[in-house]
Amino acid sequence: MIKTVETEQEYQDVLFVRETVFIDEQGVSRDEEIDEHEHTAQYVIAYNDDQQPIATARFRNVEGSAKVERVAVLKSARGLGIGKQLMQYLEQVAYEQGYRHFKLGAQTHAIPFYESLGYHTYGEEFLDAGIPHYHMEKHLTF
Repeated sequence: MIKTVETEQEYQDVLFVRETVFIDEQGVSRDEEIDEHEHTAQYVIAYNDDQQPIATARFRNVEGSAKVERVAVLKSARGLGIGKQLMQYLEQVAYEQGYRHFKLGAQTHAIPFYESLGYHTYGEEFLDAGIPHYHMEKHLTF
């Protein structure tokens, strides 16, 4: 089940997934992971059949575009198509709010995943939390 985060418990589930993936697995510092946009971004979360959180993402308005951030899938749920479903859900929510342009910073290993969703890279490689990234964007029409 994928849904828009509406409760404090759901937000805590978001933090659990992000902490597991970004802080524990990838070594990102908590100070870098938890940022000034925590309470202004909109979050989506995916739960497994046992109602355990397995994936999350957020988006926020940056100069009229939906900036997708903090896309994370627990290791145990990778390869099952959850990330794609999560992104499609997030895009639909944002589209319904009037967003047509989406952008994100993709870790280099994730570029093929985002390309499969219609995103294209632009610009030069950059480091975020010490991890190589590329900017990506997509114009959405349903």
